[in-house]
Amino acid sequence: MKKILFYLLPLLAATIAPAAEEGWQQVPEILARIQPPQIPPHDFVITGFGAVGNGVTDASAAISQAITAAAALGGGRVVVPAGSFVTGPVRLKSNVELHLAKDATLLFSTNTQLYLPAVFTRFEGIECYNYSPLIVAVGQTNLAITGDGTLDGQADFSWLTWKGGKSAGAHTQTAARARLDKMNNDQVPVDQRRFGAGDYLRPNFIQFQRCSQVLIAGVKIRHSPMWEIHPLLCTNVIVRGVDIFSHGANNDGCDPESSRDVLIEKCIFDTGDDCIAIKSGRNNDGRRVGVPSVNLIIRDSTMRDGHAGTAIGSEISGSCSNVFVENCEMSSSNLVCALRLKSNAMRGGELRNIHMRNCHVGLVKDSVLQIDFLYDEGPNGPFKPVANDVDIENVTVDHTPRVLNVRGFPAATISNIWLRHCTFKQVKKPDVLIDADVKLDDCSLESAK
Repeated sequence: MKKILFYLLPLLAATIAPAAEEGWQQVPEILARIQPPQIPPHDFVITGFGAVGNGVTDASAAISQAITAAAALGGGRVVVPAGSFVTGPVRLKSNVELHLAKDATLLFSTNTQLYLPAVFTRFEGIECYNYSPLIVAVGQTNLAITGDGTLDGQADFSWLTWKGGKSAGAHTQTAARARLDKMNNDQVPVDQRRFGAGDYLRPNFIQFQRCSQVLIAGVKIRHSPMWEIHPLLCTNVIVRGVDIFSHGANNDGCDPESSRDVLIEKCIFDTGDDCIAIKSGRNNDGRRVGVPSVNLIIRDSTMRDGHAGTAIGSEISGSCSNVFVENCEMSSSNLVCALRLKSNAMRGGELRNIHMRNCHVGLVKDSVLQIDFLYDEGPNGPFKPVANDVDIENVTVDHTPRVLNVRGFPAATISNIWLRHCTFKQVKKPDVLIDADVKLDDCSLESAK
């Protein structure tokens, strides 16, 4: 086996080390701010409000009554006991924890009319009114979803058929998605962006919007309509020990959007899109709202199938900074890359201070690092994307077709991108490097036979 070693001059290596070290020094301070919610020790079991766990009877009213009762008494746990409970959308309130006991399943109804009337939300980073998320909270604080049970969106039997392809017609989202995109680009007032029955825009599974002190822990998530966990404009968020297996279209595992101080740890992601995808709004909406995603820590997690282990973008017009990924295991023949940054000249955004270290990657489909600024519209737009101060350190990769797939264009900025002290094995293809400043320092590359 041919082995090739790359060493840059020590002077060059010294230029990145202080910046990377300074970045990681922020982590303890960020973690100190991220505190779990404190839920009062009162239980409200949904069967006490009339719910029947036979997999058929609608428990929506019982669950809503239990949440209302808990909130009225200052908060507590709304407990879903063992059994299969059918429900429409669940709306959480401050100081309330939705707790799924072992062998408990919430089956979300396949009757899509139950998720109307339309509510204010975002669809792929664009503000609009659309179907309610399956679990939703707006403007609440101190709330949680916990337990060993399962949240089953049953989307295979309803929502997923709406995806369609680029040339799809009736009964798919294609026409409505294009209309919403045009409304955003034309700066149509959000109150006029009304979607619902007949438009086929799928909701997210869990969306906490403008919430703080949020915990999602332990639960299993299956069969999502679209994005699975979507903290939107939130602060102080913990996603811990969640097991996600959902392979539908656009089934990102966790999408923190325009959120600050987020910890994702000890999770398993096996998804139909990016395992984790950090967002901050799309095009004009991202710039108008102007709230970046900042201070996100991703650690001790497992990424299997998915487009990327961690992605930043493509709806990243509000920018993103201070992302820290460490001690993660990634491996699948369907995992495209370990770290992916994506934008274009319509979306723009500044992506700064992105750090990954001490990760093991067994197998990826395309590359270790992707930076794609030619995504979708590519250079055709006035908002030039920026990627700066990206550092990958002490990452071992057992099998990758190539190390880099980095595609910029002259007006964009991709600079100060470093891979240090890494090992890449079974490399078969040359790197793709277009209009970008990427350096390797003390990295070992072993080509495949």
